[in-house]
Amino acid sequence: MGLSSHLSSAVPQSSPSSPPQATAVVGRHLVFFKDKVNSPYSLTQPQAYLSARAITRRTRQNIAIQPRDLPVNPTYVAQIKAVPGVQVWYTSRWFNAAVVVCDSATLASLRALPSVRGTQTLIRAQATPAAPIATNPPATAPPATTTAPGRPTYGPAYGQAQMLGAVAMHEAGFRGEGMQIAVFDGGFSGVDRLPAFAPLFEEKRLLSTYNFVERNKSVYGRNEHGTQCLSTMGANQPGFFVGTAPMASYHLLVTEDVKSEHPIEEANWLLAAEYADSVGVDIISSSLGYNDFDQPSPDYAYADLNGRTALSSRAATVAARVGMLVVNSAGNEGSSPWRYVNAPADADSILTVGAVDSVLLQRAAFSSVGPTADGRIKPALAAQGRASAVLTAAGTVVNGNGTSYACPTLAGFVAGFWQANPMLTAQQVIATLQRSGSQAERPDNELGYGIPDFSRAQKLAAGTLLPATAPVAARGQLAVYPNPARNDALFLQLTPELQNVALVVRLIDSRGRVVVEQKAPATSAPQVELRPGVLAKGTYTCDVRAGRVRRSVRFVKL
Repeated sequence: MGLSSHLSSAVPQSSPSSPPQATAVVGRHLVFFKDKVNSPYSLTQPQAYLSARAITRRTRQNIAIQPRDLPVNPTYVAQIKAVPGVQVWYTSRWFNAAVVVCDSATLASLRALPSVRGTQTLIRAQATPAAPIATNPPATAPPATTTAPGRPTYGPAYGQAQMLGAVAMHEAGFRGEGMQIAVFDGGFSGVDRLPAFAPLFEEKRLLSTYNFVERNKSVYGRNEHGTQCLSTMGANQPGFFVGTAPMASYHLLVTEDVKSEHPIEEANWLLAAEYADSVGVDIISSSLGYNDFDQPSPDYAYADLNGRTALSSRAATVAARVGMLVVNSAGNEGSSPWRYVNAPADADSILTVGAVDSVLLQRAAFSSVGPTADGRIKPALAAQGRASAVLTAAGTVVNGNGTSYACPTLAGFVAGFWQANPMLTAQQVIATLQRSGSQAERPDNELGYGIPDFSRAQKLAAGTLLPATAPVAARGQLAVYPNPARNDALFLQLTPELQNVALVVRLIDSRGRVVVEQKAPATSAPQVELRPGVLAKGTYTCDVRAGRVRRSVRFVKL
């Protein structure tokens, strides 16, 4: 059973059957199917499983509907449902899988089915739940007040918005109108009754809720972490508290079980991302991370943080590939022995957010660092995460510490910037904001490209501002910059004949081998971001083709 074909109602489907008796349940598992052969769904009729808004988002970014978008074959789902002792909770389009509940003997029977490729255990039954896990380090700053010098409209949220240029963005008329943000978290206590969130309900901008942990629509309980995160972007009570995207529309999705830590929560992340895709969400804000699980689930090792191993990281990558912009917190392990970003923060093509303080704009000690195991720069950008102003479920404003708060603050900023530049693709938005960063010319693995700025990003989006590493003589000419390149952040400056046409870009090493091939959709922007991965030192040729037009330029990787 896949997602409903009537996605405007926006409710994931789950099996109506009763769960097995507790004594028979060993755990929940992902059952992977071998193919999507003979599916009743087709690539030519995507409206059967994607909303009109989801299709439009792909079309606008020149993203084709692919087999991964097709729902799971219902015949295969029927086959596993026919096995005694199985309860099907959800199905996954992108992973061609089903989340099931069954015991170990039944799981072996499922593996024997001809349609099944394999299984992965997500959680085993526990006698008692684990203690709740602290999401952020404790705040050390004094409680925030409800006023802010110079900008009483924003209340104590003024500083974190001003840091990004979001105040100027709002004054320019971009407050997130028309943008949809899905928030993944552990609960949203008090959101349905606090005055700061009342406009979401009054203006019908709270578009949907779903609890993937309990399989219902109840999200206004469980935990207030989601409330705090939502407040940094969605709160709108002038004179008290205003977030960075006060006029955006929101989907509130519970994916995190705060009582324990197991890969089932990564599966929930995947399911929520597919749901967000299907209803047409633009931006995912996820202040979640995984590397250390409760027993008996195995932990991730640093080598697993390569963007291709962790379940949630693979899901985040697909979410980026279908045109959503994923904003994820870097993690709060910067002062711990682990130190590094968690999953899905290691995913490719997403905005991983680190935390800075409000005074010196330096990395907060707890903010996780990069690189990823395969050498990519992480985080990508940074925002205030130390002494952040957030709303509690009781309606009070306090200061909190965590990349959990830097993430949604930046996600709201992204919504306003994308609203101001609707012709940009998600990846172009990321590239432009990175180029606007406070350390764009010297990105590192503590703050990435630094703190973005709206005014500078606007100039970049308009093509009126080139980074200092791009020679002025190259304006209007084909160029790869920075050249020489000291890291793997590369941009291709386009000539007029290469704008508004689809491109095939190949990077060729000095021995004539194609080391990277990338397809870039048509864009009117003066540049596209290249995603070469980790390049060895040497001289490369960038070969660009658009139909019969072929151009090339050389650059050096140091």
